[in-house]
This record gives sequence, C-alpha cells and structure tokens, in this order.
Amino acid sequence: MKRFVLIYIWLAGDFQVVLSVGLKDTPFLGSKDSPRVLSKDITSGRFDYQIYQNHTVFLYNEDSAEMYVGGTDFVLQLDVNDFHIIEKFPLKTTGQQQCQEDSCENVITVIEKFQDSLFVCGTNGQNPQCWKLFSSVNNQSNEIMESYEGKGITPYLYTHNSISLTVEGDLYTAAPLDTDGSSLQFRRKAGSRTNVWMYDNWVSEPTFIYASWVERKEDPDNEKIYIFFREKNSDHNPEADPWISRVARVCKVDEGGSKRFFQNMWTSFLKARLVCGFPEESLYFNRLQDIYVMPAEDWHNTTIYALFTSSWNSTAVCIYSVRMIEEIFETSAFKGYDKDIPNPRPGTCVKNSKSLPLATVNMVKDYPEMTEWVHSVHYTAPFYISSNNYTKIVVDQVQAADQSMYNVLLLATDSGKIHKVLEAGSEPFIISETQLYSQSTIQSMKLDSKKKKLVVGFSETIYSVDLQRCQEYNNSCADCVLARDPYCAWTKFGCTPTVPEGIQDVMDGQIRVCPTTVEENKQVHRTKRETLSSPHDLTVHSVPLGVPFYLSCPIDSYHAVYTWKHRDQSSPCLQMQSDCLHLIPAMAQENYGSYACVSEEKDYTKVVKNYDLTEQIIPKSMEDTKRSNTHYKLNNASAVVPQMILITLGLAVACFKT
Repeated sequence: MKRFVLIYIWLAGDFQVVLSVGLKDTPFLGSKDSPRVLSKDITSGRFDYQIYQNHTVFLYNEDSAEMYVGGTDFVLQLDVNDFHIIEKFPLKTTGQQQCQEDSCENVITVIEKFQDSLFVCGTNGQNPQCWKLFSSVNNQSNEIMESYEGKGITPYLYTHNSISLTVEGDLYTAAPLDTDGSSLQFRRKAGSRTNVWMYDNWVSEPTFIYASWVERKEDPDNEKIYIFFREKNSDHNPEADPWISRVARVCKVDEGGSKRFFQNMWTSFLKARLVCGFPEESLYFNRLQDIYVMPAEDWHNTTIYALFTSSWNSTAVCIYSVRMIEEIFETSAFKGYDKDIPNPRPGTCVKNSKSLPLATVNMVKDYPEMTEWVHSVHYTAPFYISSNNYTKIVVDQVQAADQSMYNVLLLATDSGKIHKVLEAGSEPFIISETQLYSQSTIQSMKLDSKKKKLVVGFSETIYSVDLQRCQEYNNSCADCVLARDPYCAWTKFGCTPTVPEGIQDVMDGQIRVCPTTVEENKQVHRTKRETLSSPHDLTVHSVPLGVPFYLSCPIDSYHAVYTWKHRDQSSPCLQMQSDCLHLIPAMAQENYGSYACVSEEKDYTKVVKNYDLTEQIIPKSMEDTKRSNTHYKLNNASAVVPQMILITLGLAVACFKT
C-alpha cells in the first residue's frame, strides 16, 4: 500500500505545507520482508555510452578481465578492471535496406564465442546479419570480418524475442523467421552437427527465456540442452492466466529424423510445465521472466533459479534441480496419450537419431508434453515472494568463514536497484538493497564470481558493483554478524571480506559468537545493561517553550525495532524514509531533558543517537519576540531550522500503521 505524509514547517508561529513525501519504496521497519541495509551509488567502476542504448548484450569471461558489449552499430571490448576500451568494432548496417527510419540501425543481439572467433549478430536494418570478428594483430587492422546471413539467429527488430547458446562448437538459437516476429523456433543453426529445428505445433506463441547445456562428463552421449520459455495458454477461461511456463529438453546428439520422416527435426523434444506457486491453493506464478543455472560437479545437483511474475503484481523465485526435471521427463506419462509407450521411450538420446523407430518419433511429434508438472524443491510455496518488480536474477556461491558454501541471489528491480538475498536453508534473508545511480530498468547483468563483482548494464552506462561491501557493517562485531552476509566477517581489522579466522554466523546471525570482554570487544555500541545517560553521540538543542520540534536518528538496519527513550517513558519511532522521528507538537517543561534513539535487533540493543533538549528563554515583548525569532532562525539555521519540521501526529501515525 502506498504511504504518504504531509510535512509542515513552522516559521514565526505559522504552519505551511511544504512537501508531500511518497514512501512507496521505503521498506517497513522490523519486517523480514525488507532489506536489512540500504545503500546508494556504491560502484567500483563505470563506463558511459556516448549515445543512449535501447538494447545491449554482454559476453563476459570470468577467467579474463575482458568483456564484450554489443550495442547499436558497434561491439566494444572492455577491460572491466577500469572500464577502458580495448578495441571497438564498428558494425553499421550493410546492404540495401527497405526499413523505416527508426529500424535501419544494426542493433547487436547475439555475442558468442563460436569456434575460433567472436560470433556477432545484429538486426542490420531488418535484414539479420552475422559476423565473425577477429581482434587486430600487431595493431595492423582494427578487425577482420567474415559475414553470414543471420535469419533464424538474430531477430529483425531488437524488441523481438531471441536467445542464443554455444555448445562445443555448435550454435543453438531461437529467433523469429518472419519480419513480424512470428515463426519463433529453437534451432541448432550452425556448427559441426546437423542443423535441426522444431515442429510448429510443439509451442504456441512462445517467449524464450534461456537455454542451458548441462554437461555429463561421464556420459556425454546423454547430455541435454534445456530450454526455458513461456507460451500462450490453450485454456481461454477468463480466470486462467494467459501464459504457462515451460521447461523443454533436446539431446545434444540429436541429428533429426530419417530422410523419410522428420528430417532435420528434433526427434528428442519433450516439454513439461514449470510450476511455481502454492499447489494446495492452485495459485501459481505463471510468467517466467529470467533463469540462472548453477552447475554442480554431479550434474544431478545442477540448480535452476527461476524468476516469475504474476497477474497480481507480485514476483517470486522458485528453485529446481536437474534431477527433479529429469525424473519428470523419464517417468511421467505423456499428456493425451493412453496407449503403450514405444521402445525406446520418446526423448531417449541415441547416437543415431535417424534410425529411431517411427512409433517413437511419431509420439514426439504428436505428444511431446508430460502429464506431470515440474515442481520446485520447496514444493508447497516459492522460495521467495516479493512485491518488487524484479527483472533479472544471478546467483553467486560464497564460501563462509567456516568453509561452508552459501548461495546469494542478486535480483535486479525495474528501478535500478540490486537486492542481495541469502538462501539460508529454506528461508530467504534480504541482506541489502543497493540503489545504483540510474533508476531505469537494468538491461544486462553478469556475475564475476571469482572477483565477487556484478556488472550491470543500463541504457546510458555500465557499472561494476563490489559484492564485498563490508564497510557498511563496520560499526561493531554485532553489526557485522547480524548482517548475515557471507561475503563479510569480523576480524581484528573490522568487518572485512571473509577469511577463515573471521567471526560469522550466516545461518542465524547470533551475536554470541562475538567477543564479550571490554578488551576484546572494542565496539561503539550499547547493550541492555548500559544506561542512556552517557554522552555517546550527544547532540544538544536549545528550544523555546511552545514551539513544535522533532528529533531524528538514522536507520542503519530495517530489521531492527527503534524506540525513543525519555526519562521513564518509551515511544515508538515514526519512520520517514531512512530516518526515525520523535515528534513534539509544542514544547512543554516535561519535554526537556535527555532522549535516546535505541534500536533492538534479536538480542542486540544499541543507542543510535543521544539528544539533550534545554529551554531557550524568549523575551516577552512582541518586538523582542519577533527579533528573537529572526535571530533564532538565522543563527541556528544549520541545526535548528530542520528541527522546525512537524508531521501532524494523528496523520503520521495513521499513515505508518498502513
């Protein structure tokens, strides 16, 4: 629910409305659904485009510092350490084009390492084209290029759906075959193996999201390519979601059918419904948005993180294993088929697919869908649900101080934020939110797990985000441990990138792991045993009787509960964006004295801010009062005028309760 408050400013005895502050994007205090820490503009590198880019695509190799960026009429080779241009490949539209002015550009949509070169494809003014790019040798030339027809590899317009994947020298793609974006198929389009494509009836108006090869080192002939997509729902009931999410697979060794039947068609294509939601309530997130695949030594344990949206403006992350996906494809009945299943079972990988029996291929042709659905590993509910509109996901694996491995989800919002979410068993923990400089939609996002950096692409710029921002929890051992950030641990140098001897409790965030003696525990914080009268971070204000006044303290953890302590009384914090307020409508004698803003999180209590309010005597005559008010305003502008802001108490309390 949108929250807002009206802010009034007091000046010379009058109240005026000066600002209406929207709090829609402000996290709720004390809620586990809020990010614990908010930060802004924390980047470790940046590259600005000369011209605004409607579409960009990245190719990034963690083993080098090089990244290729495809934009409009160019490919850049960047050094991600300092984001300087290593090389620029200009790729203007070529040939005679019959295109409208706004679509005559060459927008790059495919960048893949393919065979011995960089394989690049672009819209080329609605005449799809591909090029092999070779970096310059001895600075003799900028590039050497070979050109190829790109139909079926890259779309006619960048707004059309497309994906690409290279596997052992073969190129797999999905791109429209027609100028209107239709006839969209997943194909093996180039390489050492036979070109193979889909049967039209297998999918209905698909939107392809991702394709992934799952390697089986001990059994390469049974390796599969998995395709994740959503397609139009055949159920036209008004209450049914118009989309259904799918996972499909084909065999890497599939060469298509015989010359008599299904030649150059996939003979191993199968698909199943990918379910994310609440099965017991028949409530599902049906619109697949993004996929991240985390490989494992044992291919069965390869993990798929899937990002979904819903018709009720909510997003969810569900987690699947290849073991569970394979179990459905290997054991489920075939939807709509009630006869004996032929041998070999449809979808089986064979070295010579052209020799498959007609009955097996016919079943793939007519009944490719599994009856059973692919459920997530948590089954009864998604792993993570949020009202944020997430658009992209990557997942990093982090080794903690105790050598245990933890997965951290990095989720991009449509307003340029990155949420860092810990996968702690079956429960998510939202570690932090980072607002980048740009507040537009993130176009591209690549993880560098080795350097622990996230490369984020916007229309106007590229940022490198350091994932080990431990300085944000550097106040004390307790702050560092409560963060539950596996990238960070407490050491004698403060909160630092995780080392084996560091202090951490990633699973529970219990501060009992911190040192307890005064000598060991050199932290700037307070515990429940400490009094509130100490001059810790003390601010003194002299305030006249009868004037409105407010106190504020910064929120450093949105998982904490904040309270204002004054004498023997406690009052709740009134949250305004990233501050906690205490409002005094009119100063009275009982309002003077010491105030402490106290935060409590789990079993950790600390004083964030201390104030002392003393009475300022105002002359009684009218002229003196006016002069005194003016003098009071001018001479205390930096410290006091901000204190004259008053949020009407009844309205503020009502708003924050919603």
